[in-house]
Amino acid sequence: MFTGIVEEKGTIKHISLTGTSGSIAVKARKVLENTRIGDSIAVNGICLTVTSLQPDGFTADVMAETMRRSSLGSCRAGTAVNLERAMAADGRFGGHIVSGHIDGTGTIESLTREENAVWVKIRTSQEILHLIVQKGSICIDGISLTVADVTSDTFSVSVIPHTGEETTLLSRKPGDLVNLENDVIGKYVERLLGLAAPAEESNDNLSMDLLREFGF
Repeated sequence: MFTGIVEEKGTIKHISLTGTSGSIAVKARKVLENTRIGDSIAVNGICLTVTSLQPDGFTADVMAETMRRSSLGSCRAGTAVNLERAMAADGRFGGHIVSGHIDGTGTIESLTREENAVWVKIRTSQEILHLIVQKGSICIDGISLTVADVTSDTFSVSVIPHTGEETTLLSRKPGDLVNLENDVIGKYVERLLGLAAPAEESNDNLSMDLLREFGF
């Protein structure tokens, strides 16, 4: 589990893919402290398992599902990434519950300065957007942020100077892809209330009894 409080900015050394899976090497410093092979590190919000350690970084495997769900495929050698080690049991919980399992991506639509902050507007799919609420939490490229505004097809966050300096978000530009992870509490509530059908179910289960149950 992570908190979305980025520890440092690292740099991708190389991505080696065979088809849609392979490995990634990341240059880092702080997140190497007390890290062992098998530990988890979030790279732009993606939970990856360390497979080897070097004096100046680490290597991790990436699978096809990771490539499909995230913006990792658009990264290149030299790309800056946000890094966070898995939360220690005795650590401060400074952000929100982040699993490192990306729900999908969004596209930066605009960055607008307002005094000392920068508003970042992101366009994303309805599948992700319907679980985003104003003043709720969202994880963008591994950064725990508070949602400042939501529209029918976008949401916005307001980034303070410290977050802008310590993460990669304000180095992005309109059109760039970012990784998004919804607040896990909202996903569990949706499922437990029966509002989200299991992936294997289809609209064939629609019936008059079901429609009457929901007031139609």
